[in-house]
Amino acid sequence: MTRTTAELLADLEDRLEQSLNPGSPRAIERRKEKGLSGPRERIRMLLDSGSFIEIGQMARNPGAPDNPYGDGVVTGHGTVDGRPVAVFSHDHTVFGGSVGEMFGRKVASIMEFAGRIGCPCVGINDSGGARVQDAVTSLAWYAEMGRRQIPLSGVCPQVSILLGKCAGGAAYAPINTDLVVAVDEQAYMFVTGPGVIKSVTGEDVTLDELGGARAQAENGNVHHVAPSEEAAFAWVRDYLGFLPSSRHEQAPIVNPGLEPETTDNDLALNEFMPDADNAAYDMHDLLLNIFDDGDFHELAAQTAPNVITGFSRVDGRSVGVVANQPQFLSGALDRVGADKAARFVRICDAYEIPLVFVVDTPGFLPGLEQERNGVLRSGGRFLQAFAAATVPKVTVVVRKSYGGGYAVMGCKQLGADVNFAWPTARIAVMGAEAAISLLYHRELEAAGDEQDAMRQQLVDAYNENVATPYSAAERGYIDAVIEPSATRLEIRRALTLLRDKRSARGEQKHHLIPL
Repeated sequence: MTRTTAELLADLEDRLEQSLNPGSPRAIERRKEKGLSGPRERIRMLLDSGSFIEIGQMARNPGAPDNPYGDGVVTGHGTVDGRPVAVFSHDHTVFGGSVGEMFGRKVASIMEFAGRIGCPCVGINDSGGARVQDAVTSLAWYAEMGRRQIPLSGVCPQVSILLGKCAGGAAYAPINTDLVVAVDEQAYMFVTGPGVIKSVTGEDVTLDELGGARAQAENGNVHHVAPSEEAAFAWVRDYLGFLPSSRHEQAPIVNPGLEPETTDNDLALNEFMPDADNAAYDMHDLLLNIFDDGDFHELAAQTAPNVITGFSRVDGRSVGVVANQPQFLSGALDRVGADKAARFVRICDAYEIPLVFVVDTPGFLPGLEQERNGVLRSGGRFLQAFAAATVPKVTVVVRKSYGGGYAVMGCKQLGADVNFAWPTARIAVMGAEAAISLLYHRELEAAGDEQDAMRQQLVDAYNENVATPYSAAERGYIDAVIEPSATRLEIRRALTLLRDKRSARGEQKHHLIPL
């Protein structure tokens, strides 16, 4: 029997209504009780108002007429600040957001879409992992989705936002994206849950200890912990504003040409650095005064706080910033901090974002635990990441730059293009106290009661004649010793000069990083 147009339209309307809330009534009610948003509401919080276009709304697994529409994921595209973004959002009310065949097909398709048009791909994750009842089909589509991430990696920004429990494959997929953002006390990621661990190993561990947002941030697996879903989406929107849509484009230019002359904030930097070498200060206070508009978007703040990584702007153009934080470990580099910095450098290099290093470090953190945990490999990864980066690289040494820290924190010998130092800089193999103890230990032992006075004289002489920026400047390792107040404008001039920098590809297929 042929149906009328009115009947066909009514059938379409009914199917669309079913597809908007395909989960079981019980699961939808539980979501409401928790005060959580649905997958489409979450997408709307991320994208510009009214820009979302859904793809695959009517898709569902074959085999049973009552299979829910969507198969547990909403996919489509829209815009963030007017620029295209591909997006998928798990629906935890459908099979727990687990992966089935059509789920996998939809996500793989939207990833391919991002690659074709050259735009970021953002995944909103709230998944139980593999769909047990689909057996190997679920595993196969996890692998297929993983394969689709590879052509995007380093070409189109990939961001994962965790809003629920993400286990197994639902954790492996986010970890292979550029950035992972998680909501505190709501998001979890782990390979196996506490119950499985208890049954296999006998270990008792809580959900928060195992895979909570803060625990995984400390592990280096989460790059930002947000207090709420709304805050997470706002943070990701800001993050995308510092990046190009793809490595073949430029990042947005925002308010260029502001403050072309020295300002009062610039002049205040002449009195910023404490006179005492060991006095701590907050590096953030310095960073806010040497880039545009005091705007600094920090990544991985909860991981290795002795190293600061994040994005800012110089004359309206995005830059990646790596800096030491004297408030933690005196700014020393450790295993986790070196890995954090290396990963950030590779992200910036992939998307053609210039790098600015702000240096105040006594070097690498010594200790048995560091050696056991592989600080040598981490330092090697950092060194290779910086040396291999072909983007413009500018370094400012504001105080200590000792030992291996001098090398990996943007030295000229590893390929920095322009190197500045403040008059307060101390550049040497090691600090004065350690150097004097090493070089003059016999003379100090023979000095008897005069040992303290002699030590102080030797320390003063070392700081005055050896660990100064002028020794490095005389040998061409520093391009200029500048007044602190000139820093912002000197960085601007340097990056303007380097704007057309081009580097030929090396002979290798890829470098063998010490993993």
